[in-house]
Amino acid sequence: MRVDVLTIFPEIFSGFLNTSIIKRAREQGFLTVNLVDIRDYAGNKHRNVDDYPFGGGPGMVMQAEPIFLAVEALLPGENAVRPPIILLSPQGEVFNQDLAAELAGEERLVLICGHYEGVDERVRQFLANREISIGDYVLTGGELPAMVVIDAVTRLLPGVLGDPAGAREDSFAMGLLEYPQYTRPRSFRGMEVPEVLLSGNHERIRQWRRRQALERTWRRRPDLLARVDLSAEDRHLLEEIIRSARSEDRKTVL
Repeated sequence: MRVDVLTIFPEIFSGFLNTSIIKRAREQGFLTVNLVDIRDYAGNKHRNVDDYPFGGGPGMVMQAEPIFLAVEALLPGENAVRPPIILLSPQGEVFNQDLAAELAGEERLVLICGHYEGVDERVRQFLANREISIGDYVLTGGELPAMVVIDAVTRLLPGVLGDPAGAREDSFAMGLLEYPQYTRPRSFRGMEVPEVLLSGNHERIRQWRRRQALERTWRRRPDLLARVDLSAEDRHLLEEIIRSARSEDRKTVL
């Protein structure tokens, strides 16, 4: 996959692109990230890409022309089939695992990082064909959201993770929050690893993990359960979890 990132701060991406899974994905040819400095397309000697908003108001707005020119340099030809040109914006659809999986099926992505008070509306209307938000909060610019999108999508590219099951069992990948994980030592400051994980009984371990994932999701993110296709076993486990929790609540009241 190739990802073109339009930004006025390309240096921000240095550590991110040269660390951990993203670095390995690039070295192994699964991912190419092309950083484009929007200032290179500014039409003035000071390389300014922002101006005061029409109608007044605080802050500065990124101009349309440098962003249009940058994208047109990357994607010449008006009639060519264009990849997703994504404006990272708090007004966009909220990024989630399903959207990451959808984007992982693309050969190329173009990410536009806004800054200041935002970008000229004509970028949203006539250039970007998609908008993505990573959450209901305000950031300084689109660079951090771009990294989030790249990271989540890269993990899903075939061959990037040594064990594909790791991506499938992550929180949200299976629709539920992930079950608890443990590693050595078996006992740490009096805190023990659950015996079932040491039993060697793979079916018991599978059932325990599924129950834990269901219980965590029910307690922390019950909204996710409405979107999961629960098996008969899942529904039975969930009923047990709810009954047990209600029983504990009654004991607490008494």
